[in-house]
Amino acid sequence: MANQRELDYILPGRAESYWLATIPESNYPALQGDLRVDIAIIGGGIVGLTTAYLLKEAGFSSIAVIEAGHILRGVTGHTTAKVTSQHHLIYDRLISKFGKRQAQQYAESNQAAIEKIASIVASKKINCDFVRKPAYVYAESEDSTNRIQNEVQAARNLGIPAYFEENLPLPFKTYGAVRFNDQAQFHPAKYLSALAEEIHGDGCHIFEKTRALKIKGEEPMTITTDKGSITAHRVIQATHYPIHDKPGLFFQRLHQSRSYVLGVRIRDPFPDGMFINAEKPARSLRSQRTDNGELILVGGEGHRTGEEENEISRYQNLEKWVRANYSVDSIDYRWSTQDTISIDHIPYIGRQTSGNDNIFLATGFKKWGMTTGTVAAMIITDMIAGKLNPWEEVYDPSRFKPVESAKTFVSQAVEATKGLVGDRILPVHKEASDIPPGEGAIVKIEGERVAAYRDQNGTLYALDPSCRHMGCIVSWNNAEKTWDCPCHGSRYNAAGEVIHSPAVYGLPEKKVKK
Repeated sequence: MANQRELDYILPGRAESYWLATIPESNYPALQGDLRVDIAIIGGGIVGLTTAYLLKEAGFSSIAVIEAGHILRGVTGHTTAKVTSQHHLIYDRLISKFGKRQAQQYAESNQAAIEKIASIVASKKINCDFVRKPAYVYAESEDSTNRIQNEVQAARNLGIPAYFEENLPLPFKTYGAVRFNDQAQFHPAKYLSALAEEIHGDGCHIFEKTRALKIKGEEPMTITTDKGSITAHRVIQATHYPIHDKPGLFFQRLHQSRSYVLGVRIRDPFPDGMFINAEKPARSLRSQRTDNGELILVGGEGHRTGEEENEISRYQNLEKWVRANYSVDSIDYRWSTQDTISIDHIPYIGRQTSGNDNIFLATGFKKWGMTTGTVAAMIITDMIAGKLNPWEEVYDPSRFKPVESAKTFVSQAVEATKGLVGDRILPVHKEASDIPPGEGAIVKIEGERVAAYRDQNGTLYALDPSCRHMGCIVSWNNAEKTWDCPCHGSRYNAAGEVIHSPAVYGLPEKKVKK
């Protein structure tokens, strides 16, 4: 529970992603009535838009992308936008747990995704700050040096030109790093806004402010939305966390994790490269050119969604760390993001189930969605076009490796069910009247739990605290002013409206004495 001193802490910077602050908000129409298309894509982030773009390039001319809000405003708009196949220390583990062949598929697919993005940027002349950079994972202690060296060797065994770097141009002590050359970074919102313009028109559609509620049928399928229905022969769930999960394959195989970013101006030049530490808590660093000079993105402080009692402390920790290591002129932006993580830490990409060959999904990107989201678009496009893709096997959603996943599966099942009975969520105020303006809490009123929020004008919002996805008890996020579900990461604003799937319906109001 946050103490008063922490609640009085003034969060640094503007509460907005730099990417979204520097592009105009999109203005695509909402769906009006019913529609028939060949392919429907739910979700307007990197997976949905890249898949629609590649499908249209491949000759498919009847596509609809639907987005509950505005495109790019979800997870994709809150990334640190590293375009890299260096997904922390992954390759030594992949070889050990999955074997060299599948590790090779993972490495080759993500290397290919970098080149796919580069080729699209070049061919369409997209001004999105795309620039090649080396990527580093560095050790903060001698204990991690062997892990770094093992990763270098593993990556080289898979054909990735990896190098051990002894000295890094960082203002704190490191104990070696693995370096991947010729990686990249970009402005994801500029890039994907350009792809959206290529998609919309000539029989293909982007619909905003159109929330998918359910999918039914097999072939064709019908997507029921809050604005009408879309009938399609193939459906792609690009919703970060699938909103349609029948027969319940993924709710114990995925969880969601929040992390935090500060956009910082420092006095000294930032070194060439993208950096992340090997240990926890994570410290991710990269620079971004802006009209006002260089902005440094400092990220980390990840935790399972809905389980942190004081999200404000996460921003505090990042700010303390960056001020301890750099001469800070200003902190201009702050934002948080949410990532879906599978039990074996490899994304699920492909046909959702063996029983229906016409519904596809892509999820579980574990904070590396710029490349793995592009990989997903490439694989799904090939599947729909009837082409064999060489990387399908490692990402197959139907996989389950007992040796690698069984322990994590049991742990995830336990965590996913705790929220059903509210194990973690205890009332933090005895009475709703104790809640100060701008704060929320789970309280008990007449023996029933209530999610209560008091706005700055003193108006109390009283909501049913049971998440509309599977009934877990939500918790209050004091930094973002949201209700977050600890089971599967659904999120609601203070008034109970859905802002993050898998929930598609808001928290209902409860009648209480205010």
